[in-house]
Amino acid sequence: MRRFFPGDAGQWRIFAAVWLALAVLAVLIAGEAARRDAETSALRQASTAGALHAAVLRSELERHRSLPLVLAQDPDLLALLESPDPKDIDRLNRKFERLARESRAAAIYALDANGVALAASNWREPTSFVGSDYRFRPYHFEAMREGQAAFFALGTVSGRPGLYLSRRVDDATGRPLGVIVAKVEFDALEAEWRKSGEPTYVADANGVVLITTVPEWRFHTTRPLSPAERRRLAAEQTAGAAVLTDMPFPVRPSGLVRVGENIPSGLYASAADALPDIGWTVHLLAPAGEAIARAVAVARMLALLSVALLAGVTGILLRRRQRAAIRAVEAEAARVDLEQRIDARTAELRAANTRLNHEIEERRRAEKSRQNLQDELIQANKLATLGQIAAGVAHEINQPIAAIRTHADTAGLYLEAQDGPAARRSLDSIAGLTERVGAITDELRAFSRKTRSETVAVGVEAAIDGALLLVGARMRERGVALIRKPGTPGLAVMAERNRLEQVLLNLLQNATEALRDTADPTITLDIQSKGRRVTIRISDNGPGVAPEVRDRLFTPFTTDKRDGVGLGLVISRDIVAGFGGELSLEPTPRGATFVIRLTRAS
Repeated sequence: MRRFFPGDAGQWRIFAAVWLALAVLAVLIAGEAARRDAETSALRQASTAGALHAAVLRSELERHRSLPLVLAQDPDLLALLESPDPKDIDRLNRKFERLARESRAAAIYALDANGVALAASNWREPTSFVGSDYRFRPYHFEAMREGQAAFFALGTVSGRPGLYLSRRVDDATGRPLGVIVAKVEFDALEAEWRKSGEPTYVADANGVVLITTVPEWRFHTTRPLSPAERRRLAAEQTAGAAVLTDMPFPVRPSGLVRVGENIPSGLYASAADALPDIGWTVHLLAPAGEAIARAVAVARMLALLSVALLAGVTGILLRRRQRAAIRAVEAEAARVDLEQRIDARTAELRAANTRLNHEIEERRRAEKSRQNLQDELIQANKLATLGQIAAGVAHEINQPIAAIRTHADTAGLYLEAQDGPAARRSLDSIAGLTERVGAITDELRAFSRKTRSETVAVGVEAAIDGALLLVGARMRERGVALIRKPGTPGLAVMAERNRLEQVLLNLLQNATEALRDTADPTITLDIQSKGRRVTIRISDNGPGVAPEVRDRLFTPFTTDKRDGVGLGLVISRDIVAGFGGELSLEPTPRGATFVIRLTRAS
């Protein structure tokens, strides 16, 4: 076998001719196969759609067939047919009117044995059937003879086509009294079918089209009829109003037909579904021409693309051998260039990584400095607070010390008088006062200690007790009353004991200062717990926060106190934020209310 090379022009011409012939053959075969598949698919879809349309029609017929059957047993109808009375006629007119509206029947009316309409649902309308003679209609004489009848025709009064369902009404002895008739019109059904875009028509056992989405096809025939048959059917179906003609296209139960009259011209897939109980057949025409043409075009295009792709792949493979060496050289050059660029990029990344490590270290040092500065600021605030309450704490300690001295002298006198029990009582008092002094000094030592904010479970009541131990003397000195509302026993929050006490002490100290010129000064402590949140409210009945300060209250160096520096609330808010909580000023009608919100310890 001779190999192909780009310079061999004769071989390339043969190569092109062979592939061109293969392309033509593939296009023809693929187009024919696609045509058959598309036709089969179109017929199958048309059959499915026709079955659905037939099911809808069957359901509509079944719903209306029961109406004459039930009404034939109606006592009011039997009474009217046996002995007509104006009152009975009026009652039945109204009953038929209501039933026609509820069942969506075109008309319901009762005929006596002679075919005269005694009562009808359209009794109010100008086209009322009451008093009309219908003895010539097949639905009357066939029902009187056979017991029931179904007949499709144009209405003699309304001129509208419809199906007349009738049933004979007998008395208790079986004597025929008359006929009850329900007329069903299919306008709504035809409109619903028309929305599908698939022309549909229903033919009876004689091949006469009764129901159709194309009004021009009504009363056409689907099979050849003799002149005598045409005249008979025209007289029965239309009362002489029309002459039956053949359908404008060949009617097939299943297959493809070309239609071009009254509907868009083209190829349609025909399907038929029979309703044996009434002798009707539902015919459906599904547009298939465009789908078949599209399927054939797509198949041919795919076949042509496939052949072209195979030809291209073959040509590429033939030229691949020559280009292999060139590609290998190019690949080697590209590999060397890539390695050089990778080395350069690696050096850049290494330098960037070194700079990044330096920046990270600088950030760590800056963060550590910031943390240390914050701790120092918090510690300074503690010491400043202690300085503010020092006089009160000193007074709180001096009283027990003076009492200790008095009890010591008294104990000495009791000992000289050999009064042991009295001396013991004085010594016990000295021990209790010593414990009180120790509790105050322990709280001062713990409060002044420098701590780090590591959150743990902290008892809320214990933290408040610690803060009150330090600020209580000053509150009593200023005559401030404390209202402490009971909270949940054992309630704990996530915080750090000393720092939480510092926040509480700052807020209590600020409230005490704010009440300096207030009559009956009062501070209220309220603790509430809801879900995972614990709220501590510290309220006073003082003058409140000045409006010009309220919006900037938590901004550094903002204060409305004469000797304040404006850092206490800022530091307190930062401490609470470090616990994952929030410190805010709550609007109140009078005084000021600061709210601490913390997470409840589980």
